[in-house]
Amino acid sequence: MGLPARAGAGVTRPARARRALLTGTLAVLGWCGAPVRAAAQDSHLLVITGVSGDAAHAAQFHKWASALVTAAIEKDGVPADHITYLAEDVTVDAGRIRARSTRPNVEKAVADLAKASRPGDPITIVLIGHGAFDGKVASFNLPGPDLTAGEWATLLGTLAGRQVAFVDTTASSGPFVAAVAAPGRTVVTATKTGGERNEPQFGAFFTEAFGEPSADADRNGHVSIFEAFTYANNKVAKVYEQAGLLRTEHATLEDGHDGVQAATQFLTAHPSDGGLQVDTTDPVMRALVAEREALQRDVDALKLRKSTLDPSRYEHDMEALLTDLALKTKAIRDLQAQHAPRK
Repeated sequence: MGLPARAGAGVTRPARARRALLTGTLAVLGWCGAPVRAAAQDSHLLVITGVSGDAAHAAQFHKWASALVTAAIEKDGVPADHITYLAEDVTVDAGRIRARSTRPNVEKAVADLAKASRPGDPITIVLIGHGAFDGKVASFNLPGPDLTAGEWATLLGTLAGRQVAFVDTTASSGPFVAAVAAPGRTVVTATKTGGERNEPQFGAFFTEAFGEPSADADRNGHVSIFEAFTYANNKVAKVYEQAGLLRTEHATLEDGHDGVQAATQFLTAHPSDGGLQVDTTDPVMRALVAEREALQRDVDALKLRKSTLDPSRYEHDMEALLTDLALKTKAIRDLQAQHAPRK
């Protein structure tokens, strides 16, 4: 899967000149181009480590899950009470693990997410452990009864309207893509097919990505689902290449938009304030920030519609939105400067 297409392709010379001027303006204003969510949105993270099989895998799965939870809290600012970590053994980390990762507890965790979240809220669900495929049905292995891909599709259906990123890092996870894919949902699997049964390396690097500065390709301080996928995929390729082995896992990302949607999905609901770090207790500032966030959502929506629009129309509309966004950012900075204490 390739990177999302750049907006500047196929643009006329005058349009490119205007875009260059606009890019310079945005750089001066410090706008990094990352999506900013509405202030009312909250992010949620559900991490599940399934049945381990032995002590070594139990330690490995907890290491990956713990790294992800730590990054979500410390780097992305996700409130601890918005993170649910289920594991085979609660005693491994009683302070963070909410409950055992049994089927009833997983179903309850998703039901709780449906109640606690609102339409538009970003929700990331990450499965870590072992998977299985019997030739027809793929499943995620849990202590006790497993959950099949079809059953996961039913559970995810209760989160309609949320910005869900569903990530299965297990072997034989490929069939989950077709089973759980839906409009507005991003699905990531460690393998392309159910037949890729060897233990994948993808999970180690995907969970590592959110705390790894080099995974932050656009340098906005936060790692998107797309950036984590790309980082992990590249790392996996290097592992096989360096070992001189035939690659037995091929990670897949499906969001319906060639990765553009996944590039706007983060663990946090507020991936960037453009470096503004403003005080929104001021009602005027709060209104400006809300207007800026609305413009950013329009930019994100237009990106998703790019393939359906005439290139010149897309360029025109995107240029207008980015100009308005830059001007709104300048207004915020000007107000911020007015309120700054004098030295």
